[in-house]
Amino acid sequence: MQLKQLEVFVQVARLRSFSRAADALYLTQPTISAHIAALEHELDAQLVLRTSRGVQLTAAGQALLHYAVQIIGLMGKAEEAVHAAGASLQGTLTIAASTVPSQYLLPRVLARLSQRWPQVHFQISQGDSGEAARRVAEHEAELGVIGAPVRRAGCECIPCGSERLVLVTPDQPCYRDLHGVFPPELLKRTPFLVREPGSGTRRQSETFLRSVGVDPRSLHVSAQLQSTEAILQGVRHGLGIAMVSGLAAAQWACAGQVLTFYGQDENPLLTRQFYLFYRRGCPLSPAAEQLRRELPHLLRELLS
Repeated sequence: MQLKQLEVFVQVARLRSFSRAADALYLTQPTISAHIAALEHELDAQLVLRTSRGVQLTAAGQALLHYAVQIIGLMGKAEEAVHAAGASLQGTLTIAASTVPSQYLLPRVLARLSQRWPQVHFQISQGDSGEAARRVAEHEAELGVIGAPVRRAGCECIPCGSERLVLVTPDQPCYRDLHGVFPPELLKRTPFLVREPGSGTRRQSETFLRSVGVDPRSLHVSAQLQSTEAILQGVRHGLGIAMVSGLAAAQWACAGQVLTFYGQDENPLLTRQFYLFYRRGCPLSPAAEQLRRELPHLLRELLS
């Protein structure tokens, strides 16, 4: 027996009419007749009789009606229980994030959410943008927050916030004498620190460098490091200069550990997007769905 057949049968029994049951269920009368016929065939019993006074139930139909009403009632209660459980945000929410979102954005976002969602446990895994997207695509995390667009079959990658990259140098007299303007030609002669190839920061940095006439391959790369914190430590100790997240550099610059150069004319290529990454058409947990909806708004507040 199918639930739809039972639903049709209960409506026919209550309304004592095939046509009125069809109107109530937004079906055609032949469809109603087909459902009843299929149910009778499966049970090998006649359930209804058509008379001049309308539809009458047989003894078999009366017996079935008692259980059919209970089954449909239980189905409604099951739906209510699922919706009630979904309204309560609890459990573990797994998020895969690239370096900058993991270290500088999500802690601030989750600090706000934890006050509203005390029963949600956040589990964050960090990697570059490609690795974070892979974890989401392979069901190791529900959501991804990454610093570069990634295309994967069956997944969505949508912008959810932005920031500006900055050039950071050691706090030394030769850089202080530049008065906030770093000549592009000096980039070619200065040791440079870079992130790994899958980093969103590195991709955006290379795009900007090309726009000012600097081939990234011509840089004197003194080191490739795996995190923004390692890059900033290297800059602080004189290993080289680097382009990094403005969010990440701000606290270091305020502490007098590095100098920051923001570029001229508000170059749009210094603006980098953050992206929300998730599986298309795959149901999310209530907490993940709520974060998917709220994250763009939360990031606009934090980054404004």
